Amino acid sequence: MADIADADPATTAAAKQAAALAAASKLFTSDNTLGALVVGFAASCVVFGVLLTQAWTYFGKYNFDGVSYKSLVVIIILLEAVDQAFIGHFVYFYTVTEAGRPFALITGTMTWSIIMQQALGSVVGTIVKCCFATRVWRFSERNIYITGFIVLLSFGQLGAALIFTVKAFALRNVPGVFSLKTFATISLALGALTDLVTAAALFHFLRRLRTGYSATDSLVRRLVRDAINTGVFTSAASVSTLLLFNLMPTNLVFAATYFMLAKLYGISLLATLNTRRAVRGRGTDNEASRSGSGTALSGGLRIKSARERAQEETNMFHLGTRMPTMYEDFGGGAPHRDAWDDDGDVKAPLPPPPPRAYERQWI
Repeated sequence: MADIADADPATTAAAKQAAALAAASKLFTSDNTLGALVVGFAASCVVFGVLLTQAWTYFGKYNFDGVSYKSLVVIIILLEAVDQAFIGHFVYFYTVTEAGRPFALITGTMTWSIIMQQALGSVVGTIVKCCFATRVWRFSERNIYITGFIVLLSFGQLGAALIFTVKAFALRNVPGVFSLKTFATISLALGALTDLVTAAALFHFLRRLRTGYSATDSLVRRLVRDAINTGVFTSAASVSTLLLFNLMPTNLVFAATYFMLAKLYGISLLATLNTRRAVRGRGTDNEASRSGSGTALSGGLRIKSARERAQEETNMFHLGTRMPTMYEDFGGGAPHRDAWDDDGDVKAPLPPPPPRAYERQWI
């Protein structure tokens, strides 16, 4: 007893630290900590490359989009680039800067970059979810209840993420995030719930557009499929991260899926933007390639110009306000597609179509 009492305090502290490190090394290994981070960073790089490809496609095909839509895409890309840089800094610090300390990730201090990364990812997710809430608003004929519920879930998830961010700055090391399990679980759960509610709402309101005509019903099925696909990957990533975080608290495997989550939200938005012409009209690309300010028909009728036609087809916030039809509202019933014959002349207008409820427009 006297030997223990007379022991050097520094020696005692070192012995306690060694014992704690030995206990932690049995739970946290280099494979399930650094290995998981490296794999997650590599996967997020691949997903970020897909996002950049989608952005390249958008700016190459949709040059008629308004400044607001292009600004939205630029903001998303910039935020995702900073998000990826934060992940890169986090991985570099523990794999290169602290290379001589294999357990620095467990016993070292928390880095600021990983804290800001999760906050920035939550901001990206909220922006994308609000954009999809706008689609629900249009398809549901301005149903304020379901749209408001989606927006409320989106900002609720952002609020929980920001509270997690503030509290994370007081953590001493990376495994300390498990002490904030409540806020992390709420944030991830609300994110997954928002995606599922959005997909379910779009599925419900889109199915109401069926008319019994094979052409229009085929288009509705494509819209339903695209609406579901936009929420599948983000929901799967959110649920996977949630399960890994709660069921495996002795490793950092959950980070591998979380690093990809924000990029998947960006991809879902850009994929929706990049499929608008395919959804709203197969001949839009050909029509948009024609130049001119409009073609006049006999009797005062007028075919819309390429710019007007493309801009109408690519307006994201009007996607779903009117289902496409082979007729345009020209009074005389001029065709929407294939309006030119092989010689480049405008065809005679078709008879007016019967009124259809799904062709209503809202301003």
